[in-house]
Amino acid sequence: MKILHLIQREQNRGAETFTVQLAKHQTALGHSVRIISLFPKKSDLPFEIINIGARESRRFYDFEAWRNLNGFIKTFKPDIIQANAGDTLKYASFSKFFFKWDTPVIFRNASQISSYIKSPFQKFVNIILLKNIDFVASVSKISEVDFLNVFPTFKNRIRHIPIGIETNSHVRTIESFSKNDCNIIHVGGFTFEKNHISLIEIFQVILKHLPASKLHLIGDGPLKGEIEELVHNKGISNKVNFYGFVSNPLDYIQSGDILVLPSIIEGLPGVILESMYCKTPVVAYNVGGISEIINPGTGDLVMKDDIDTFAKTVVRVLNDTPKSQIENAYDLVTNHFTNEVIAKRFISFYLEVIDNNNG
Repeated sequence: MKILHLIQREQNRGAETFTVQLAKHQTALGHSVRIISLFPKKSDLPFEIINIGARESRRFYDFEAWRNLNGFIKTFKPDIIQANAGDTLKYASFSKFFFKWDTPVIFRNASQISSYIKSPFQKFVNIILLKNIDFVASVSKISEVDFLNVFPTFKNRIRHIPIGIETNSHVRTIESFSKNDCNIIHVGGFTFEKNHISLIEIFQVILKHLPASKLHLIGDGPLKGEIEELVHNKGISNKVNFYGFVSNPLDYIQSGDILVLPSIIEGLPGVILESMYCKTPVVAYNVGGISEIINPGTGDLVMKDDIDTFAKTVVRVLNDTPKSQIENAYDLVTNHFTNEVIAKRFISFYLEVIDNNNG
């Protein structure tokens, strides 16, 4: 089978990282896989990626990029195209509409789409775009329900397929982490969804109970400078470490004592699966599809925006790490959320879509 993946740009972000991992496993299964990026790259990804020269400022009238995509499709002749989140929906839809190619397209819904549609006009635009999409792959059951609440016409054309994790990564210990500290890990881009401002408030409450705590922030993004300034103004710079992008966040997750994720919007965050795989306990806000993997048997969920309870839960877990939760979480991930398993689920989905398109 020939598979074409579309990503926004070559960057170390969840949607793009998972697409590359998926492409590698699909290649290992014997399929011919290509990845196209829309916008100029920000970093290198471990896969050959072709850029079509799209411009973000022209995403609604980027005729040249739509034509470039059409040209590649005519040359490669894919059996299926997967648009992986964000602006890939626009480019796949517009190119298909104007150039009349008939390859079936799957849109991978990696979050809660209702959180990004703020007006009737935005909904109308997305309805137009989705007319050229055949099926949707939703990262979680909750994301699927959310998508259908907004776009009910996809009732029989949406499937739930989660992300997976790599189990062959070499993980090393971060030697700079002091064993005398409570090392709290957060992995995520500095964007509004990840809620770093509240994370700092949570950490200040934790410090009152556990003064030896350290907060380790892994990731980069547009709000990083603002959060660095916030940490400085609060006088806790000696307690918070910023690492920017790191090539293997599993090193930090495994070396930490706990992973925290107080996001306000999520689909199914891979960092939680990675933490489970590393046997590092997790505390997260109950948003998106997180409750599909975190429950009392595998971790701790807190109602969104409950800063005090979140902090107290972190303190409780650090004082008494729940061994049974950790083992249950590890078993869940290794049995159901490895990329070897997920890649096969996507292939089965593609065959269903192709068969439906031919019928």
